[in-house]
Amino acid sequence: MRILVVEDEISIAEAIKAILESATYSVDMVGDGESALDYIVTGMYDLILLDIMLPQLDGVSVLKRVRQLDMDVPIIFLTAKSQLEDKVSGLDLGADDYMTKPFEAEELLARIRVRTRQSTVSQVNYLKLGNIMLNLENRELSTNSHGVTLSNKEFLLMETFLRNPHQVIPKNRLILKVWGPLDDSDYNQLEVFISFLRKKLRFLKATIGIKTTKGIGYSMEEEVS
Repeated sequence: MRILVVEDEISIAEAIKAILESATYSVDMVGDGESALDYIVTGMYDLILLDIMLPQLDGVSVLKRVRQLDMDVPIIFLTAKSQLEDKVSGLDLGADDYMTKPFEAEELLARIRVRTRQSTVSQVNYLKLGNIMLNLENRELSTNSHGVTLSNKEFLLMETFLRNPHQVIPKNRLILKVWGPLDDSDYNQLEVFISFLRKKLRFLKATIGIKTTKGIGYSMEEEVS
């Protein structure tokens, strides 16, 4: 289960991350609202922990935009704003829960379990496009006749592409998702792993392929015969 922590105070974000990882969740952190929105729209998260007071774009605005996109990912506000009207407003806008700081680790984990229980039961464990299927549990990429196991970075890239088919995904978003911040000298890692994926798609005789949009990024497209 993958959780996005949206918190601009690094010490708090790292404390939350430690709590979640101790409960075996996979965790990404981001410190501003604009970046949070970029991460959320990838569709890769099972739950969002969202602060309200954020730079660039506040948490309420992030929530509104996510719900306008008809995304039903569970969102829990985790904020210092403790007035009753703040809680009512957040829930009315589409938040699934509202917790105030400071909080107890056990309560946070319990609320996460409640909010993800339903989605876990109904969660699809594979993604499909064309004749290709990606198993989200064992990282196998396959057709009806062949299969290959992806490395973790290959899997994260392929999952992002398959959750956003036919959409050009900027290079910097892919890099942040898979590697986090990198020095300029390390940016060629993305091209290397894109090459790995293309070779595996060719081996599988896939009817989909990774298209390069020069100067912008990559997209997963169904190939025209």
